[in-house]
Amino acid sequence: MDASLEKIADPTLAEMGKNLKEAMKMLEDSQRRTEEENGKKLISGDIPGPLQGSGQDMVSILQLVQNLMHGDEDEEPQSPRIQNIGEQGHMALLGHSLGAYISTLDKEKLRKLTTRILSDTTLWLCRIFRYENGCAYFHEEEREGLAKICRLAIHSRYEDFVVDGFNVLYNKKPVIYLSAAARPGLGQYLCNQDVAFLEKMIKDDIERGRLPLLLVANAGTAAVGHTDKIGRLKELCEQYGIWLHVEGVNLATLALGYVSSSVLAATKCDSMTMTPGPWLGLPAVPAVTLYKHDDPALTLVAGLTSNKPADKLRALPLWLSLQYLGLDGIVERIKHACQLSQRLQESLKKVNYIKILVEDELSSPVVVFRFFQELPDSDPVFKAVPVPTMTPSAVGRERHSCDALNRWVRMAVACLSFQVLAHHRPTCW
Repeated sequence: MDASLEKIADPTLAEMGKNLKEAMKMLEDSQRRTEEENGKKLISGDIPGPLQGSGQDMVSILQLVQNLMHGDEDEEPQSPRIQNIGEQGHMALLGHSLGAYISTLDKEKLRKLTTRILSDTTLWLCRIFRYENGCAYFHEEEREGLAKICRLAIHSRYEDFVVDGFNVLYNKKPVIYLSAAARPGLGQYLCNQDVAFLEKMIKDDIERGRLPLLLVANAGTAAVGHTDKIGRLKELCEQYGIWLHVEGVNLATLALGYVSSSVLAATKCDSMTMTPGPWLGLPAVPAVTLYKHDDPALTLVAGLTSNKPADKLRALPLWLSLQYLGLDGIVERIKHACQLSQRLQESLKKVNYIKILVEDELSSPVVVFRFFQELPDSDPVFKAVPVPTMTPSAVGRERHSCDALNRWVRMAVACLSFQVLAHHRPTCW
């Protein structure tokens, strides 16, 4: 056992750390073992079979997991992320095992420990990302936090909702406004509304007896790299009593010394959803929704707070990982990703047939670009080398090829843990 593990008084914790380290080493060595056993074939490894009468040891079970993870030997190896998660990734994975162990403590110890973990993680995140006096909700599904915020906004604006349920919404229907830059699928998850003329729409909705409820703004979406004018949106929301929620990868830059004014305005919003896992390269850590609300009863009924220790333990992998990285390590990772994105953008500017679509976002971890080639009746904004006269059918095929290439680039390109995507056309407010 490592000398560092020998210092741990609790033998179960020490054994847990040792087993995790051994298991990860075995899985990370899988590529080498696959090459050494290149001539062997797994004939029935993927075929379910009966449970063996005698138990198997941990090594045998991990070997089976390894085979299932890497699939058929005829396929290309697809496990670089598993092989390179690093020590900080090990801490996040340890959090899941440790959570199961902690849940066996007696109720009083469990309550104190889970409360401490939740309080610490909430405090650290609020200070790192400049969201003072906020509360935190940790969730596995990224959109789940916004769904809970919707419930909180409904309970806050409809006093009789607890008693009468959705019947109270019939006479005064709530309206949710989404930025045109919202990520795909969010509208289907909540309620889609066109926000191209936001203020006019709000006034029209009020005149029609509707209740403007929630506005979802974006700070650097990975799809289009756009940051909404959050400061102006906050003024509108305060004027009409609308809850303002912000999400997007540019929220990560709130941890840096310099932050653009458009992103800094997000610190005044009512809630924001962050994804520290992709931002910091941490596997299996939850997304976090930070919010501000004075009524604990409403946050409880909305599902943002819970008295269950298991719910509080969702923060454990992040609690361990943040301590392992430290404030300096967190800031350095975000700064490094922004610098790489800027270098990528400068390099792409020198490439023919590549157009940078968003250039006004300073210190952004997102680079949005598209492949293009000037064709008859093409957008005059994009200037490229002229092409020979082409028939309409040939032009159609060429445009289809360009679109296909843009889709391929959009799926293939990534910058560290931040998505750097090529998108066909950006949209904004």
